[in-house]
Amino acid sequence: MTWVEGGEHVPRRIGLVEDHESVAIGLAAMLAPEPDLDLVLTAGTVPELLAAAVSRASVAATATAPHPALDLVVLDLRLADGSSPEDNVRALRDRGIEVLVFTGADNAFLVRAAAKAGVLGVVRKSEDVPTVVAAVRRAASGEQVVTTDWAAAIDGDPQLSDVGLSPRQEEVLTLYASGEKASRVARLTGLSEQTVNDYLGRIRQKYADAGRPAPTKTDLYKRAVEDGWLPVPERHPRA
Repeated sequence: MTWVEGGEHVPRRIGLVEDHESVAIGLAAMLAPEPDLDLVLTAGTVPELLAAAVSRASVAATATAPHPALDLVVLDLRLADGSSPEDNVRALRDRGIEVLVFTGADNAFLVRAAAKAGVLGVVRKSEDVPTVVAAVRRAASGEQVVTTDWAAAIDGDPQLSDVGLSPRQEEVLTLYASGEKASRVARLTGLSEQTVNDYLGRIRQKYADAGRPAPTKTDLYKRAVEDGWLPVPERHPRA
């Protein structure tokens, strides 16, 4: 649905942050036939997009234009500038711009991070054109886009048994499984080392009860990756 300005129906203005030209061209082609959706800005990073949006808003500013330069930004999670999903989403939302994630969804950690930062939804790049267009339209209207990937980002992988860790247990697990010693985890969390070890014992028991035993530190690392608490290790090509 378009909104009305001065008696005229105005398309929702969409921005895209994507550093792969072929993907940008593809999304532009998907949205081009839609009269209510207008892809007005494309950039390879969030700062570049925001700078372009400020410039566009300055040019178009009038006393009767109460709206922002963009209604929605479609955001890729993996960008060449190494920026984090949380920082990118917060930078956009701090300026009143809602966000829809457009991703391969192959990294649960990145999707979870974006979800926690407050995006409206997650849509895969592999979805068909009607699905992508419908997701953009809903998000541009401020509605949540509920998908399987979105649910997985919030609740964890639905194919894995939930172990029901408390927020404190998640914090201890994340630090310990990422390589910190129990003594270091204690200092970082303000707990005693004995309390940290007690937490680790309870965490291991919960995983064992869920049929996902984690007797070693390496096993705990694997469980943390599976549940999205730690990022999936990425292979970098040799120089």
